[in-house]
Amino acid sequence: MRALLCDPSLRYDSAYSEPILPPGEALIRVRLAGICNTDLELVAGYMGFRGVLGHEFVGEVVTASDPTWVGRRVVGDINAACYVCEMCLAGRPHHCPHRTTLGVQGRDGAFADYLTLPLANLHTVPDAVPDELAVFAEPLAAACEILEQVHLRPTDRVVVLGDGKLGLLVAAALRLTGADLTLVGRYADKLAIAAKWGVHVRRADVRWAGRSADVVVECTGHPDGFALARDLLRPAGTLVIKSTYHGRLSVDMSALVVDELTVVGSRCGPLAPALRLLEAGLVDPRPLIAATYPLADGEAAFARAGEPGVLKVLLRI
Repeated sequence: MRALLCDPSLRYDSAYSEPILPPGEALIRVRLAGICNTDLELVAGYMGFRGVLGHEFVGEVVTASDPTWVGRRVVGDINAACYVCEMCLAGRPHHCPHRTTLGVQGRDGAFADYLTLPLANLHTVPDAVPDELAVFAEPLAAACEILEQVHLRPTDRVVVLGDGKLGLLVAAALRLTGADLTLVGRYADKLAIAAKWGVHVRRADVRWAGRSADVVVECTGHPDGFALARDLLRPAGTLVIKSTYHGRLSVDMSALVVDELTVVGSRCGPLAPALRLLEAGLVDPRPLIAATYPLADGEAAFARAGEPGVLKVLLRI
């Protein structure tokens, strides 16, 4: 089996061992996979991961304990939980202390010919959704998670910081609420994508008068993004953090208390609504695709994905 590994640096292996199918899981032939910032960070040493990278994918089930799944085109929840611990029984399987995470922690990922996931994690891709859309289901689900956590009113003033892949998808999802939405970023070509969706856009180097945002979603991936979010947010506002930061973040906690801010960490999200948005054409992320490479050219694909300003790079498996 061909695979793209973090071992500990990036390495292509044309003879990697095929996965052994655990009970209750499906063997999935990967069709298309996406490189995200987490993959780049894993190669740089984040979490000390070793194994096959990749967690954004669309594939086809080739073997499963339930034969009705065989032949289906699927995407999958990347967190494989135990479903018997206290956290799982409380309805929080994404926080299962025993979970493995596809291509991130304890489980080989999607940059290979095959992967395995529990049947409970799989979602059938509608026929009307092509692979080039379906591969965005996982990051779009992460954008939808914000709406699971925070009630956005049409009268709210919402600012999304960061015009990268996730920031654009967050803007695409949140614009459907009717809120007064602005995407702040550094790249004119990226902001132009959001502008075509009807999103108000603003350059990050343009000064913003006053702390008037009701909700700020921080997607920059940089510590200075937190400081900017704090400057834009009104007292009693809500800060949604999508970024994970290298090193420690210096925060004036007393100011958060005085201003009575709500801080929400936001991670993975629901795949079913993401697929519905793609099927209905309410979100079309194809303008985010910068390039598509064959798996054998994975190292070149990662180099391209790591260039400043580059959006989504796909691997055709």
